[in-house]
Amino acid sequence: MDTVVAAPPASAPVTLRKLYFLRFAFAAVWAALLFATADALGPLSTTLLLVYPLFDVAAAVVDVRSARADGGPVVPLYANIAISSLTVLALALAATSGIPAVLRVWGAWAVTAGIVQLVAGAVRRHLGGQWPMIVSGAVSTLAGLSFVTQAGADDPSLGSLAGYAFLGGVFFLVSALRLTRGARRPV
Repeated sequence: MDTVVAAPPASAPVTLRKLYFLRFAFAAVWAALLFATADALGPLSTTLLLVYPLFDVAAAVVDVRSARADGGPVVPLYANIAISSLTVLALALAATSGIPAVLRVWGAWAVTAGIVQLVAGAVRRHLGGQWPMIVSGAVSTLAGLSFVTQAGADDPSLGSLAGYAFLGGVFFLVSALRLTRGARRPV
C-alpha cells in the first residue's frame, strides 16, 4: 500500500520567507541603533529595548495567522506571544532600575524564547529552512544565561544585546535564504 504524503501548502514557506527577511532587516537596524546607545540607559535605548519584544509579538501574530491558515503548529507561537508580551512589561520596570536589571530580564527572555524557538523550528522541520532556527534557539538560550551573568559585571553594557539581536537576525536571513532555495526546487 502506498502512502501519500501531502506537501505543506506553498503559502507557509512564502510567508515565513518574507517574515524572516523582515526580521533580519529589523534586527540589523535595531542592533545598530542600540549599539550606538549601549553605554547608557536613556530614552532612546529604553524605547529600543521595548520595541524589540513588541516587534517579536507582531511577527509571531503574523506567523500564527499563516500557520493557522495552513494547518501548522501554533502552540509555540502563542507561547512566544505571551512570553514577549510579558517581557515588554518586565523591561519597562527593569529600565527604571538600571542596566543590570535590564540584562537579567533580557536574559530570562532569551532563555525562554530560545527554547520556544528551538521547539517551533523542530516542529516545522518539514517546511525546510528550519535548522538555522533550531540552532538560533539553542544559541539564544545560552546567550540568555550569559546576559544574566553580565548583569553582575562591574560595568555592564547593553552592547551584547545588540550583538545578540544581529546574530539572531542573521539566523533569520539564513532561514529565509534556505526557504527561497527550497521554493525554487522542482517538485
